[in-house]
Amino acid sequence: MSTASDPEQTSFRLSMLINDTRYRSLTFQAIAAILLALSIWYLGNNLIQNLREAGLNISFEFFGEPAGYDINQRLIEYDSQSSHGRAAVVGILNTLLVAFLACITATVFGVIAGVLRLSNNWLVAKLMAFYVEIFRNIPVLIWIIIIFTIMTAVLPSPRAFRGDDPASSMFLDAVAFTNRGVYIPGPSFNAPLFEATAMNWLLVLIVLIGSLFGARAISSWATKVQEETGDRPTTWYMTAGVWLVPVVILMFIMGLTWTFPELKGFNFSGGIKIGGPLIALWFALSIYTGAFIAENVRAGIQAISKGQTEAAGALGLRPGRIMNLVILPQALRVIIPPLISQYLNITKNSSLAIAVGYADITATLGGITLNQTGRAIECVLLLMLFYLTISLLISAGMNVYNNSIKLKER
Repeated sequence: MSTASDPEQTSFRLSMLINDTRYRSLTFQAIAAILLALSIWYLGNNLIQNLREAGLNISFEFFGEPAGYDINQRLIEYDSQSSHGRAAVVGILNTLLVAFLACITATVFGVIAGVLRLSNNWLVAKLMAFYVEIFRNIPVLIWIIIIFTIMTAVLPSPRAFRGDDPASSMFLDAVAFTNRGVYIPGPSFNAPLFEATAMNWLLVLIVLIGSLFGARAISSWATKVQEETGDRPTTWYMTAGVWLVPVVILMFIMGLTWTFPELKGFNFSGGIKIGGPLIALWFALSIYTGAFIAENVRAGIQAISKGQTEAAGALGLRPGRIMNLVILPQALRVIIPPLISQYLNITKNSSLAIAVGYADITATLGGITLNQTGRAIECVLLLMLFYLTISLLISAGMNVYNNSIKLKER
Protein backbone atom coordinates (compact mmCIF):
# COMPACT_ATOMS: atom_id res chain seq x y z
CA MET A 1 0.00 0.00 0.00
CA SER A 2 1.48 3.32 -1.10
CA THR A 3 0.98 6.61 0.69
CA ALA A 4 0.80 10.10 -0.86
CA SER A 5 3.56 12.47 0.13
CA ASP A 6 4.52 16.04 -0.74
CA PRO A 7 6.92 16.43 -3.68
CA GLU A 8 10.51 16.66 -2.73
CA GLN A 9 11.64 20.28 -2.27
CA THR A 10 14.69 21.02 -4.42
CA SER A 11 17.18 23.78 -3.77
CA PHE A 12 17.17 26.85 -6.04
CA ARG A 13 19.54 26.71 -9.02
CA LEU A 14 20.34 29.39 -11.60
CA SER A 15 19.15 27.12 -14.42
CA MET A 16 15.64 27.36 -12.92
CA LEU A 17 15.43 30.99 -14.08
CA ILE A 18 15.09 29.64 -17.63
CA ASN A 19 13.83 26.08 -17.24
CA ASP A 20 11.30 26.58 -14.41
CA THR A 21 7.99 28.12 -15.51
CA ARG A 22 7.64 29.78 -12.10
CA TYR A 23 10.62 32.05 -12.77
CA ARG A 24 10.88 32.17 -16.56
CA SER A 25 8.45 35.08 -17.13
CA LEU A 26 10.09 37.15 -14.38
CA THR A 27 13.50 36.49 -15.92
CA PHE A 28 12.44 37.70 -19.36
CA GLN A 29 10.77 40.79 -17.86
CA ALA A 30 13.91 41.64 -15.90
CA ILE A 31 16.06 41.24 -19.02
CA ALA A 32 13.68 43.47 -21.02
CA ALA A 33 13.72 46.13 -18.28
CA ILE A 34 17.52 46.14 -18.17
CA LEU A 35 17.78 46.43 -21.95
CA LEU A 36 15.26 49.30 -21.97
CA ALA A 37 17.14 51.14 -19.22
CA LEU A 38 20.44 50.70 -21.08
CA SER A 39 18.89 51.95 -24.32
CA ILE A 40 17.51 55.08 -22.61
CA TRP A 41 20.86 55.71 -20.93
CA TYR A 42 22.73 55.30 -24.24
CA LEU A 43 20.40 57.66 -26.12
CA GLY A 44 20.50 60.26 -23.34
CA ASN A 45 24.27 60.10 -23.04
CA ASN A 46 24.63 60.32 -26.82
CA LEU A 47 22.37 63.40 -26.88
CA ILE A 48 24.38 65.15 -24.15
CA GLN A 49 27.70 64.39 -25.86
CA ASN A 50 26.47 65.68 -29.23
CA LEU A 51 25.15 68.87 -27.64
CA ARG A 52 28.45 69.39 -25.81
CA GLU A 53 30.44 68.94 -29.04
CA ALA A 54 28.17 71.48 -30.77
CA GLY A 55 28.69 73.97 -27.95
CA LEU A 56 25.11 73.67 -26.73
CA ASN A 57 23.75 72.89 -23.33
CA ILE A 58 20.26 72.26 -21.94
CA SER A 59 19.11 75.30 -19.99
CA PHE A 60 15.73 76.69 -18.94
CA GLU A 61 16.92 80.19 -18.07
CA PHE A 62 15.06 81.58 -21.08
CA PHE A 63 11.80 81.21 -19.14
CA GLY A 64 12.72 84.34 -17.19
CA GLU A 65 13.34 86.48 -20.27
CA PRO A 66 10.64 88.85 -21.67
CA ALA A 67 8.45 87.14 -24.22
CA GLY A 68 7.97 90.18 -26.47
CA TYR A 69 4.67 89.05 -28.03
CA ASP A 70 0.98 89.53 -27.21
CA ILE A 71 -1.69 86.90 -26.60
CA ASN A 72 -5.28 87.92 -27.30
CA GLN A 73 -7.17 85.11 -25.54
CA ARG A 74 -5.91 84.67 -21.97
CA LEU A 75 -7.25 83.72 -18.57
CA ILE A 76 -4.60 85.47 -16.47
CA GLU A 77 -2.91 88.86 -16.71
CA TYR A 78 -0.27 88.98 -19.42
CA ASP A 79 1.44 91.53 -21.67
CA SER A 80 4.34 91.55 -24.11
CA GLN A 81 6.83 92.29 -21.31
CA SER A 82 5.86 89.18 -19.37
CA SER A 83 8.28 86.27 -19.29
CA HIS A 84 8.33 83.26 -21.57
CA GLY A 85 7.38 81.20 -18.53
CA ARG A 86 4.19 83.21 -18.04
CA ALA A 87 3.43 82.93 -21.76
CA ALA A 88 3.73 79.15 -21.42
CA VAL A 89 1.33 79.21 -18.46
CA VAL A 90 -1.16 81.23 -20.54
CA GLY A 91 -0.84 78.63 -23.30
CA ILE A 92 -1.39 75.78 -20.85
CA LEU A 93 -4.53 77.42 -19.45
CA ASN A 94 -5.85 78.05 -22.96
CA THR A 95 -5.26 74.41 -23.89
CA LEU A 96 -7.02 73.19 -20.74
CA LEU A 97 -9.90 75.60 -21.36
CA VAL A 98 -10.66 74.45 -24.90
CA ALA A 99 -10.13 70.79 -23.97
CA PHE A 100 -12.52 71.05 -21.01
CA LEU A 101 -15.22 72.84 -23.00
CA ALA A 102 -14.88 70.47 -25.96
CA CYS A 103 -15.07 67.37 -23.76
CA ILE A 104 -18.36 68.57 -22.26
CA THR A 105 -20.04 69.61 -25.50
CA ALA A 106 -18.73 66.59 -27.43
CA THR A 107 -20.23 64.33 -24.76
CA VAL A 108 -23.58 66.12 -25.04
CA PHE A 109 -23.56 65.89 -28.85
CA GLY A 110 -22.43 62.28 -28.77
CA VAL A 111 -25.02 61.08 -26.25
CA ILE A 112 -27.87 62.83 -28.06
CA ALA A 113 -26.79 61.59 -31.49
CA GLY A 114 -26.10 58.06 -30.23
CA VAL A 115 -29.53 57.76 -28.63
CA LEU A 116 -31.36 59.30 -31.59
CA ARG A 117 -29.58 56.94 -34.02
CA LEU A 118 -31.63 54.17 -32.45
CA SER A 119 -34.89 56.12 -32.72
CA ASN A 120 -37.90 54.46 -34.29
CA ASN A 121 -38.41 57.62 -36.33
CA TRP A 122 -36.80 56.87 -39.70
CA LEU A 123 -36.01 60.52 -40.50
CA VAL A 124 -34.36 61.23 -37.13
CA ALA A 125 -32.29 58.04 -37.25
CA LYS A 126 -31.06 58.78 -40.78
CA LEU A 127 -30.22 62.40 -39.93
CA MET A 128 -28.07 61.25 -37.00
CA ALA A 129 -26.42 58.62 -39.20
CA PHE A 130 -25.70 61.36 -41.75
CA TYR A 131 -24.14 63.52 -38.99
CA VAL A 132 -21.92 60.69 -37.77
CA GLU A 133 -20.69 59.63 -41.20
CA ILE A 134 -20.04 63.16 -42.45
CA PHE A 135 -18.26 64.64 -39.46
CA ARG A 136 -16.08 61.72 -38.43
CA ASN A 137 -14.80 61.03 -41.96
CA ILE A 138 -13.52 64.57 -42.63
CA PRO A 139 -10.32 65.65 -40.81
CA VAL A 140 -10.91 67.90 -37.83
CA LEU A 141 -8.45 70.49 -39.20
CA ILE A 142 -10.76 71.09 -42.16
CA TRP A 143 -13.72 71.61 -39.83
CA ILE A 144 -11.71 74.09 -37.77
CA ILE A 145 -10.85 76.14 -40.86
CA ILE A 146 -14.42 75.94 -42.23
CA ILE A 147 -16.02 77.16 -39.01
CA PHE A 148 -13.46 79.94 -38.54
CA THR A 149 -13.91 81.09 -42.16
CA ILE A 150 -17.70 81.16 -41.79
CA MET A 151 -17.43 83.21 -38.60
CA THR A 152 -15.13 85.82 -40.12
CA ALA A 153 -17.12 86.05 -43.38
CA VAL A 154 -20.70 86.05 -42.07
CA LEU A 155 -20.64 87.91 -38.77
CA PRO A 156 -20.36 91.74 -38.79
CA SER A 157 -17.31 93.68 -37.64
CA PRO A 158 -17.49 95.60 -34.32
CA ARG A 159 -17.72 98.96 -36.10
CA ALA A 160 -20.99 97.80 -37.73
CA PHE A 161 -22.66 98.11 -34.31
CA ARG A 162 -22.38 101.89 -34.51
CA GLY A 163 -25.34 102.16 -36.87
CA ASP A 164 -29.05 101.53 -36.38
CA ASP A 165 -29.16 98.40 -38.49
CA PRO A 166 -31.18 95.76 -36.55
CA ALA A 167 -29.06 93.02 -38.14
CA SER A 168 -26.01 94.33 -36.31
CA SER A 169 -27.58 95.18 -32.94
CA MET A 170 -26.57 93.51 -29.70
CA PHE A 171 -28.61 90.51 -28.56
CA LEU A 172 -30.63 91.55 -25.47
CA ASP A 173 -28.35 94.60 -25.28
CA ALA A 174 -25.77 92.37 -23.60
CA VAL A 175 -24.26 89.98 -26.19
CA ALA A 176 -22.48 90.99 -29.40
CA PHE A 177 -21.72 88.49 -32.16
CA THR A 178 -18.84 89.81 -34.30
CA ASN A 179 -16.26 88.44 -36.72
CA ARG A 180 -13.66 88.88 -33.98
CA GLY A 181 -15.58 86.79 -31.47
CA VAL A 182 -18.52 86.90 -29.10
CA TYR A 183 -18.69 89.49 -26.31
CA ILE A 184 -20.79 88.56 -23.26
CA PRO A 185 -21.32 90.05 -19.78
CA GLY A 186 -18.63 89.11 -17.30
CA PRO A 187 -18.21 89.15 -13.52
CA SER A 188 -15.97 91.64 -11.77
CA PHE A 189 -14.82 91.87 -8.14
CA ASN A 190 -15.15 95.27 -6.45
CA ALA A 191 -13.56 94.06 -3.21
CA PRO A 192 -11.22 91.20 -4.19
CA LEU A 193 -9.51 89.24 -1.43
CA PHE A 194 -6.28 89.05 -3.45
CA GLU A 195 -4.61 91.54 -5.72
CA ALA A 196 -4.16 88.96 -8.49
CA THR A 197 -7.41 88.21 -10.32
CA ALA A 198 -6.38 84.59 -10.86
CA MET A 199 -6.11 84.03 -7.08
CA ASN A 200 -9.70 85.22 -6.58
CA TRP A 201 -10.98 82.86 -9.24
CA LEU A 202 -8.88 80.07 -7.72
CA LEU A 203 -10.63 80.70 -4.40
CA VAL A 204 -14.02 80.47 -6.15
CA LEU A 205 -12.93 77.19 -7.75
CA ILE A 206 -11.87 75.79 -4.36
CA VAL A 207 -15.28 76.68 -2.90
CA LEU A 208 -17.03 74.96 -5.83
CA ILE A 209 -14.92 71.84 -5.37
CA GLY A 210 -15.79 71.86 -1.66
CA SER A 211 -19.48 72.15 -2.58
CA LEU A 212 -19.09 69.17 -4.93
CA PHE A 213 -17.69 66.98 -2.14
CA GLY A 214 -20.43 68.22 0.19
CA ALA A 215 -23.12 67.28 -2.34
CA ARG A 216 -21.58 63.84 -2.78
CA ALA A 217 -21.52 63.37 1.00
CA ILE A 218 -25.23 64.21 1.17
CA SER A 219 -25.98 61.76 -1.64
CA SER A 220 -23.97 59.01 0.11
CA TRP A 221 -25.84 59.67 3.34
CA ALA A 222 -29.21 59.46 1.55
CA THR A 223 -28.17 56.18 -0.10
CA LYS A 224 -27.15 54.72 3.25
CA VAL A 225 -30.48 55.71 4.82
CA GLN A 226 -32.33 54.19 1.86
CA GLU A 227 -30.46 50.89 2.24
CA GLU A 228 -31.26 50.77 5.96
CA THR A 229 -34.90 51.92 5.91
CA GLY A 230 -36.07 51.45 2.33
CA ASP A 231 -37.03 55.14 2.02
CA ARG A 232 -34.78 57.74 0.46
CA PRO A 233 -34.89 61.10 2.27
CA THR A 234 -35.49 64.31 0.33
CA THR A 235 -32.15 65.97 -0.17
CA TRP A 236 -32.61 68.45 -3.00
CA TYR A 237 -32.85 71.45 -0.67
CA MET A 238 -29.71 70.39 1.21
CA THR A 239 -27.83 69.87 -2.04
CA ALA A 240 -28.98 73.26 -3.35
CA GLY A 241 -27.87 74.88 -0.09
CA VAL A 242 -24.44 73.26 -0.25
CA TRP A 243 -23.99 74.56 -3.80
CA LEU A 244 -25.47 78.05 -3.42
CA VAL A 245 -24.85 79.30 0.14
CA PRO A 246 -21.00 79.16 0.16
CA VAL A 247 -20.77 80.69 -3.33
CA VAL A 248 -23.27 83.46 -2.55
CA ILE A 249 -21.47 84.34 0.69
CA LEU A 250 -18.09 84.40 -1.07
CA MET A 251 -19.45 86.54 -3.91
CA PHE A 252 -20.97 88.96 -1.40
CA ILE A 253 -17.67 89.29 0.45
CA MET A 254 -15.78 89.87 -2.80
CA GLY A 255 -18.34 92.39 -4.09
CA LEU A 256 -19.33 90.62 -7.31
CA THR A 257 -20.76 92.84 -10.07
CA TRP A 258 -21.37 92.33 -13.76
CA THR A 259 -19.77 94.32 -16.55
CA PHE A 260 -21.37 94.54 -19.98
CA PRO A 261 -19.60 94.90 -23.33
CA GLU A 262 -19.65 98.45 -24.73
CA LEU A 263 -18.46 99.66 -28.10
CA LYS A 264 -15.55 102.05 -27.62
CA GLY A 265 -13.59 103.12 -30.66
CA PHE A 266 -13.21 100.24 -33.10
CA ASN A 267 -13.82 97.42 -30.64
CA PHE A 268 -15.82 96.37 -27.59
CA SER A 269 -14.55 96.78 -24.05
CA GLY A 270 -15.87 95.30 -20.83
CA GLY A 271 -17.42 91.91 -20.31
CA ILE A 272 -15.78 88.72 -21.56
CA LYS A 273 -14.50 88.17 -25.07
CA ILE A 274 -14.76 84.66 -26.50
CA GLY A 275 -12.44 84.93 -29.49
CA GLY A 276 -13.30 83.56 -32.91
CA PRO A 277 -10.35 81.11 -32.91
CA LEU A 278 -11.50 79.68 -29.57
CA ILE A 279 -15.08 79.27 -30.81
CA ALA A 280 -13.96 77.65 -34.07
CA LEU A 281 -11.62 75.22 -32.31
CA TRP A 282 -14.12 74.45 -29.55
CA PHE A 283 -17.03 73.80 -31.90
CA ALA A 284 -14.99 71.82 -34.44
CA LEU A 285 -13.52 69.51 -31.79
CA SER A 286 -16.99 69.06 -30.29
CA ILE A 287 -18.85 68.07 -33.45
CA TYR A 288 -15.96 65.96 -34.75
CA THR A 289 -15.36 63.97 -31.56
CA GLY A 290 -19.10 63.92 -30.81
CA ALA A 291 -19.58 61.79 -33.94
CA PHE A 292 -17.20 59.15 -32.53
CA ILE A 293 -18.80 59.31 -29.10
CA ALA A 294 -22.20 58.79 -30.75
CA GLU A 295 -21.03 55.45 -32.09
CA ASN A 296 -19.69 54.49 -28.65
CA VAL A 297 -23.06 55.35 -27.11
CA ARG A 298 -24.96 53.41 -29.77
CA ALA A 299 -22.76 50.35 -29.22
CA GLY A 300 -23.19 50.60 -25.46
CA ILE A 301 -26.98 50.79 -25.72
CA GLN A 302 -27.15 47.88 -28.15
CA ALA A 303 -24.98 45.82 -25.80
CA ILE A 304 -27.82 45.83 -23.25
CA SER A 305 -30.25 42.96 -23.58
CA LYS A 306 -33.69 43.84 -24.99
CA GLY A 307 -35.12 41.98 -22.04
CA GLN A 308 -34.13 44.93 -19.84
CA THR A 309 -36.26 47.29 -21.94
CA GLU A 310 -39.18 44.86 -22.01
CA ALA A 311 -39.03 44.33 -18.26
CA ALA A 312 -38.95 48.06 -17.59
CA GLY A 313 -41.85 48.59 -20.00
CA ALA A 314 -43.82 45.87 -18.21
CA LEU A 315 -43.45 47.87 -15.00
CA GLY A 316 -45.12 50.83 -16.68
CA LEU A 317 -42.07 53.02 -17.30
CA ARG A 318 -42.17 55.35 -20.27
CA PRO A 319 -39.50 55.06 -23.01
CA GLY A 320 -37.67 58.20 -21.84
CA ARG A 321 -37.52 56.96 -18.24
CA ILE A 322 -36.41 53.53 -19.43
CA MET A 323 -33.51 55.08 -21.31
CA ASN A 324 -32.45 57.32 -18.41
CA LEU A 325 -32.95 54.91 -15.51
CA VAL A 326 -32.36 51.44 -16.98
CA ILE A 327 -30.46 51.45 -20.27
CA LEU A 328 -27.90 54.27 -20.03
CA PRO A 329 -26.66 53.43 -16.49
CA GLN A 330 -25.87 49.89 -17.65
CA ALA A 331 -24.50 51.05 -21.00
CA LEU A 332 -21.97 53.27 -19.24
CA ARG A 333 -19.89 50.19 -18.44
CA VAL A 334 -19.44 49.71 -22.18
CA ILE A 335 -19.25 53.39 -23.13
CA ILE A 336 -16.66 54.67 -20.64
CA PRO A 337 -13.52 52.77 -21.83
CA PRO A 338 -13.64 54.05 -25.44
CA LEU A 339 -14.84 57.44 -24.17
CA ILE A 340 -11.49 57.84 -22.40
CA SER A 341 -9.73 57.59 -25.76
CA GLN A 342 -12.00 60.28 -27.22
CA TYR A 343 -11.19 62.68 -24.38
CA LEU A 344 -7.50 62.05 -24.97
CA ASN A 345 -7.98 62.74 -28.68
CA ILE A 346 -9.67 66.06 -27.90
CA THR A 347 -6.74 67.14 -25.74
CA LYS A 348 -4.17 66.19 -28.36
CA ASN A 349 -6.16 67.54 -31.31
CA SER A 350 -6.34 70.92 -29.57
CA SER A 351 -2.74 71.38 -30.76
CA LEU A 352 -4.24 72.22 -34.17
CA ALA A 353 -5.24 75.58 -32.68
CA ILE A 354 -2.28 77.26 -34.34
CA ALA A 355 -4.11 76.91 -37.68
CA VAL A 356 -6.59 79.65 -36.63
CA GLY A 357 -4.28 81.65 -34.37
CA TYR A 358 -5.47 80.37 -31.00
CA ALA A 359 -2.61 80.66 -28.51
CA ASP A 360 -2.49 77.23 -26.91
CA ILE A 361 0.63 75.66 -25.43
CA THR A 362 1.76 74.43 -28.86
CA ALA A 363 1.52 77.95 -30.31
CA THR A 364 3.28 79.65 -27.38
CA LEU A 365 5.89 77.26 -26.03
CA GLY A 366 6.24 75.10 -29.14
CA GLY A 367 5.90 77.98 -31.60
CA ILE A 368 6.80 81.58 -30.81
CA THR A 369 8.97 80.90 -27.75
CA LEU A 370 10.87 78.14 -29.55
CA ASN A 371 11.55 80.38 -32.57
CA GLN A 372 12.62 83.37 -30.49
CA THR A 373 14.93 81.54 -28.10
CA GLY A 374 16.17 78.73 -30.34
CA ARG A 375 15.73 76.29 -27.43
CA ALA A 376 14.11 73.57 -29.51
CA ILE A 377 15.09 70.62 -27.33
CA GLU A 378 13.88 72.22 -24.08
CA CYS A 379 10.61 73.43 -25.60
CA VAL A 380 9.80 70.15 -27.31
CA LEU A 381 10.63 68.11 -24.19
CA LEU A 382 8.39 70.31 -22.04
CA LEU A 383 5.64 70.13 -24.66
CA MET A 384 5.81 66.35 -24.69
CA LEU A 385 5.82 66.25 -20.89
CA PHE A 386 2.74 68.48 -20.71
CA TYR A 387 0.64 66.39 -23.11
CA LEU A 388 1.83 63.16 -21.48
CA THR A 389 0.91 64.44 -18.02
CA ILE A 390 -2.53 65.69 -19.07
CA SER A 391 -3.30 62.47 -20.92
CA LEU A 392 -2.28 60.33 -17.94
CA LEU A 393 -4.37 62.47 -15.57
CA ILE A 394 -7.45 62.21 -17.79
CA SER A 395 -6.95 58.47 -18.17
CA ALA A 396 -6.48 58.00 -14.42
CA GLY A 397 -9.54 60.07 -13.53
CA MET A 398 -11.79 58.29 -16.02
CA ASN A 399 -10.48 54.89 -14.93
CA VAL A 400 -11.39 55.73 -11.34
CA TYR A 401 -14.92 56.56 -12.48
CA ASN A 402 -15.03 53.42 -14.63
CA ASN A 403 -14.08 51.27 -11.64
CA SER A 404 -16.77 52.94 -9.53
CA ILE A 405 -19.55 51.89 -11.92
CA LYS A 406 -18.38 48.32 -12.47
CA LEU A 407 -20.51 45.50 -11.23
CA LYS A 408 -19.53 44.54 -7.69
CA GLU A 409 -19.73 40.83 -7.04
CA ARG A 410 -20.61 39.76 -3.54
